[in-house]
Amino acid sequence: MAANAKTSTAGNWTSTQAYILSVICLLVGVAVGYLVRGSAPATSTNLQTPAGTNAPAGMPDVANAQPTPEQLRHMADTQAAPLLSKLQTDPNNAALLYQIGNLYYDAQQYPEAISYYERSLKIDPKATDVRTDLGTAYHLIGQPDQAIREYDAVLKVDSKHANALFNEGMVKWQDKMDMNGAISAWKRLLQTNPDYPQKDRVEHLIAQAEQHLTMKPGSKTDKPATIAQ
Repeated sequence: MAANAKTSTAGNWTSTQAYILSVICLLVGVAVGYLVRGSAPATSTNLQTPAGTNAPAGMPDVANAQPTPEQLRHMADTQAAPLLSKLQTDPNNAALLYQIGNLYYDAQQYPEAISYYERSLKIDPKATDVRTDLGTAYHLIGQPDQAIREYDAVLKVDSKHANALFNEGMVKWQDKMDMNGAISAWKRLLQTNPDYPQKDRVEHLIAQAEQHLTMKPGSKTDKPATIAQ
């Protein structure tokens, strides 16, 4: 983030944390592209910063500046501090561990997010939303095979988990160039979730992937933009 993201006092810096992280969450959603969070509704994949929206007075204009990794980490640590204090007295609180993991995920600190997601899953291994986010975090650090394993584990618990099916299709296409696998995941999504809010979008993705199955080398494609950061 540009230098104006910092303020002259620690108090003012802390007062900007919630605002900055809330916008970062939107920016991450756009940067990730097509993947969705475990507990998020399908429409969340279209989150964007509203046009013409300005930062509140005294707040940094984060829409036009990219935070540095160090600033993101600092903000996540600051936001996580009170939750970590609670965790000391309640170390087996799976929901609290998931909440901390989400803070680091939203701040693009994926290894830390993975650590907390895995700790949460050790307590509640059937938490499908947590495991879906764990899979996506693995994708974001360049481990698509592990991401797919996590999505598969979700589907063993909940064969209709829409976001796991959607994300698995995207990772198989984007990271593995497995068109058949992507098509299979998306068709299963539509079969098991007939009222899926973005049915038309998934059908379009299936059509795109099916075109790739018959394309000749050197042909132009409509492959979605990469979701890796």
